[in-house]
Amino acid sequence: MFAEFYGLTGKPFQLTPDPAFYFRSVTHRKALSYLGYGLAQGEGFMVITGEVGAGKSTLVAHLMGSVDPSQLSVAQIVTSKLDEEEIIHVVAQSFGLEIIGHDKASALGAIEGFLHDEARAGRRCLLIVDESQNLSVSALEELRMLSNFQLGNHPLLQTLLLGQPEFRTTLQGHQSLEQLRQRVIAAHHLEAMEASEVEPYIAHRLKTVGWNGSPQFDEAVFAELYEASGGIPRRVNQIANRLLLLGAVEQNNRIDLTMLRTVVAEMEGERAFAEVPTPEVLQPEPELDRVQVTPSVQHVDQSEFEALLALRDAQIIELQDAVIELATHLKNATETSSTPEAVALKDQVAQMEDRLLEQEQAVRQTLGMLIEWMEAEMDQARAA
Repeated sequence: MFAEFYGLTGKPFQLTPDPAFYFRSVTHRKALSYLGYGLAQGEGFMVITGEVGAGKSTLVAHLMGSVDPSQLSVAQIVTSKLDEEEIIHVVAQSFGLEIIGHDKASALGAIEGFLHDEARAGRRCLLIVDESQNLSVSALEELRMLSNFQLGNHPLLQTLLLGQPEFRTTLQGHQSLEQLRQRVIAAHHLEAMEASEVEPYIAHRLKTVGWNGSPQFDEAVFAELYEASGGIPRRVNQIANRLLLLGAVEQNNRIDLTMLRTVVAEMEGERAFAEVPTPEVLQPEPELDRVQVTPSVQHVDQSEFEALLALRDAQIIELQDAVIELATHLKNATETSSTPEAVALKDQVAQMEDRLLEQEQAVRQTLGMLIEWMEAEMDQARAA
């Protein structure tokens, strides 16, 4: 992989959250201050929102790395669409509780008993709920009810809600959530990084995995990378990851604007292909109930496409690694292109490049079939 080519000890731009890569941007410093204040209060709700890839999970992972587990018991859940009864069972499971009977009353009793035991042992309890925008209003109300558990005058449970921007809108505007809003003691919306932060962000992540100056980046790359990513950390990671792959494939120790524009154009082409072809295909007729039709279409658009693209990316990266390895052998084997070994290696590289093209075509065909299936689903919905 490119890590070997550039002498790195790991993946600097991995997409999974890792507190080792936490970067103190302006917005993340503010969020951390609010969370620190909220934890010190020991009660109520804290809310952190932000765009997909804004760094919510990395922020929380960094925060959890700084707390004393002997003083704070933490449970974390990632929600799908849960109702008020399901959320109680999920919370119980997140604290490691086994519920006999699997009914709501038993789950509530087990949670309350656990919280009392932790308080007597001198530990506070924190529940972290990720993807909170997926929760129903009734499920959010159940979480508020859990905050009522007390030992004497001391609250037993504090909750941190993480969500996308639409959760912020729901929380601020829904009439039924007034009591929950009154219990929010700290809230922050993670903004994108500032343009001046992209270069130190890139350098920070590279230094974390032993960067020794290779590759070098042309100064103009950072401003254009900011424009292409909007300053969203995960988008920066995606583009930077592809840049390093391209640099390794081309045996290039310098990242320039031409390479960046090539990568951005490729990614925009992939994104355009994955999007719905035309609004008319998926938009229900005016007289149809949007609530009945739209959610299933949005679910397919996000989950199915992302799964297929992730599979495609993994396959392409695997083949790119093989191309890099063969190209390195070819470069070191001989300086003449007429030796049998050099000719054989060139043939292998050409074959691997053909496989890359075949993989791309296969995934595009699969995505095309998925689009046809979605269109058929919409036809059935209209007919119903």
